[in-house]
Amino acid sequence: MADNSIEVKGLYKIFGPHGEKYIQMVKDGISKEELNAKYGHVLGLKDINIKMPSARIQVIMGLSGSGKSTMIRHINRLIEPTVGEVIYQGQDICKMSKSDLLAFRRHKTAMVFQKFALLPHRTVLDNTLFGIGLQGVPRGKAEERARHWLNRVGLDGFEDNYPNQLSGGMQQRVGLARALTNDADILLMDEAFSALDPLIRMDMQTILLELQDELHKTIVFITHDLDEALRLGDRIAILRDGEVIQQGTGQEIVLHPADAYIADFVKEVNRGRVIKVDTIMSPKPSSSTLQIPTGSSLEIAAQKLTYSNENVAAITDTSGTAIGEITMKAVIDAMVTPATH
Repeated sequence: MADNSIEVKGLYKIFGPHGEKYIQMVKDGISKEELNAKYGHVLGLKDINIKMPSARIQVIMGLSGSGKSTMIRHINRLIEPTVGEVIYQGQDICKMSKSDLLAFRRHKTAMVFQKFALLPHRTVLDNTLFGIGLQGVPRGKAEERARHWLNRVGLDGFEDNYPNQLSGGMQQRVGLARALTNDADILLMDEAFSALDPLIRMDMQTILLELQDELHKTIVFITHDLDEALRLGDRIAILRDGEVIQQGTGQEIVLHPADAYIADFVKEVNRGRVIKVDTIMSPKPSSSTLQIPTGSSLEIAAQKLTYSNENVAAITDTSGTAIGEITMKAVIDAMVTPATH
C-alpha cells in the first residue's frame, strides 16, 4: 500500500499584507491579540507540526477561531502558508508549481464541506460527477463509478433528484459520494457533519467508519466536537489560538490531558467508550472462560462481565490466546476515575 501520510512541519500563517515580517515576533512570543492590535495582522497558525498517518483518520479539533479550518486548507493549498512545509510523498505541497498543484488537487485530494457545496441546478448524479469530470475520465466510466458510490451511501434511486429535494443528511451523502467518486488518496472533511441533526450526524459517522474499514483513505477530519473526534479519530490534534496544544490517540488525551484547557474538554467524556481493556489489564494470563478481545472498550468489557455474571475476564489476542485479565472492579474504577494532568 502506498504511503499517503502527510507531514506538516513548522507551519505558520499570519493573515495580512506583510505576514512574513512578523514571524520572528510570533516566535518571540507576541500574542495573537497584540499582533492584531499593534500591527493589524491576524495570527492563524503558529508552528504547527503534525504527522498525519497514512490510511487513518486524523482529526483536527478546536473551538471557533482555533485555526482548524485554516490548517486543512493548507493541505490542498487553498491558503498559502507564511512559513512552513506540508510534505506528501516526498514533495512539499507549498512549493508545487501551478500545474503540479492542479494535478494534486484533481487526482490526490477530495474535499467534503460543512455546507454541502452542491450545485442547485444539477441533479444528484451530475453533482456526484462534478469532480471526476475535471479529471477527464470518460463519461460512461465516470457515471458507473458515481452510481456505485451513490448506492453505497444509500442514495440509490435519487440520482435524478435535485439538492433542494433532499434533506440535509441526504445532501451530505451526495457530497461524500462525490468525494469518493474522485478516488483520491486524501479525503479532506471540514466540519462535514456539523450542520446535521445529532442522529443524522451519528449515522454519517457510522457510514464514514464503515467505508474507511474498506477503503483505507488518509482522512483529515475537522470538528469542534470532542465526542465526534473520539469516535472517528485514529489520531487527534487539539488546537487553540492557532497552536497545537496536544496530539495523540483519543485514549492518550483522555487519560493524560496536557493542561487545564484539555482537562476541561475531556472531563465529561464517557471514558468507558474511549479507554481500552489493554490499558488496565493485568499482564498475567487468565484461566477465566469469559474472553474479551484485545482493543475492546471498557464499556464493552463491563457489558460482557455483567451479562455473564463474572468478575474476571481473560483478554485475548487475535489468535484467541489469553494475554492478560481484567476484573469488574478495575473496569469500574477506570471508568469513573477523573482525568489527571
